[in-house]
Amino acid sequence: MGEPALKSEVVFVCEACGAQASRWRGRCPDCGAWMSYAERPAPAKRARAAVGAHRARDAAAPIPLAQVGAAEGGRRPSGLGELDRALGGGFVPGSATLLGGEPGVGKSTLLLQVAEAVARREGPVLYVTGEESAGQVRLRAERLGLTGDGIHVLATSDALAVADAWERLDPKLVVVDSVQSLVDLELGSAAGGVAQVRQVAQTLIAVAKARGTPLVLVGHINKEGAIAGPKVLEHAVDTVLYVEGDRRSAYRWVRAAKNRFGPANEIGCFEMRETGLAEVANPSAWLLAERSEGSGSAVAACVEGTRPLLVEVEALVAETRLGTARRTALGADPNRMALLLAVLERRLGLSMGDRDAFLKVAGGVELDEPAADVPIALALVSSYLDRPLPADAAAFGEVGLGGEVRGVLHAEARVREAARLGFRQVVVPAANAGALARAGLGSGRAAEGEVSLVAVRRLGDAVKALLS
Repeated sequence: MGEPALKSEVVFVCEACGAQASRWRGRCPDCGAWMSYAERPAPAKRARAAVGAHRARDAAAPIPLAQVGAAEGGRRPSGLGELDRALGGGFVPGSATLLGGEPGVGKSTLLLQVAEAVARREGPVLYVTGEESAGQVRLRAERLGLTGDGIHVLATSDALAVADAWERLDPKLVVVDSVQSLVDLELGSAAGGVAQVRQVAQTLIAVAKARGTPLVLVGHINKEGAIAGPKVLEHAVDTVLYVEGDRRSAYRWVRAAKNRFGPANEIGCFEMRETGLAEVANPSAWLLAERSEGSGSAVAACVEGTRPLLVEVEALVAETRLGTARRTALGADPNRMALLLAVLERRLGLSMGDRDAFLKVAGGVELDEPAADVPIALALVSSYLDRPLPADAAAFGEVGLGGEVRGVLHAEARVREAARLGFRQVVVPAANAGALARAGLGSGRAAEGEVSLVAVRRLGDAVKALLS
């Protein structure tokens, strides 16, 4: 009886999406690309062993939840409090974090500072760079005033070499800058392709889970502002962070778009300096530091994740010189502004159809929550009437198409943040007034040092209260 036939040592891989088949195909059934299949060597045993070597023998054995040790779910501080806030408290052992942002916004600077802090406190850190040389990383560290003690730099584009170095060094944190620069040589396709990004990410994430080491992947973004590469990359990681901010401005926001271990949309605030990114502990005070007290300026009490923020909203309403009125919004949804203009015209009788309307949110903050409706509307009315709002007033609330003001979440945190910064009047939805009163927050005319709540049911009530 002869020996059993060996399995084929080659596979056919779609270079567009990474799908595999045992024979050549003219059209990929997964992504629909034509003539995209290429013959590649079958995944070698070495590639499977590179991940398998890091798996504990009992990794597949189920563990009763009550017996899971606290250390397995504990968090490790990053060394930067604002980044820990965005992460939900710090790095979770074995977690994979994807950090995206525009070129030059400060991703590598932030992670090099984190690597220095973790190496000083816990132990060695593996910093993988596929786009720069080790010497360039050293120059950046010197510019930032970092010693680099405990940071081990690996300049390579081979994902399996990263896994091997990971096993030898046993680091406390692994940073990969960037995931699009690494390749799995077994695939044979170019770096940054869909198949390569997916395979590299899956390999590194598997090692992170098996060894319990936090992993941070830097990801490029496309022209739409999203992480480049397959969407499965964002699904595979535990946390997705974006570094936002104008490169011409000194301030940067780190926003959590996804977080399996904490609240999404949490943000951290940093200031870019010559020595790197410095934390901004009180972003509300900074956002209002250069506030204009003229007409068209309103203060919105917002919440990003669990952090209350006071943000200045500026509006300019002027007679149009063209046939069609212009509508421009920076930092807010233009469609929401158009909706509010229609409500002001229909429900309050203000003639907005023949006027240009411009809206801007100070500080580069993106207001995408419904609670910003009332302050945006107040800013538009203030500019339309050319009357300034009270300098000590803030507002929040959602506006319906009928002009009604609806309640929102986290009302108590918004009011307390306004009171902490010295605001004495806060326009709140009537639906939130009862809970605020039970929380000990004042209503009616406030005494010195206290806050007065102006509860409104309709948008017209808010306009009368602050602009009558």
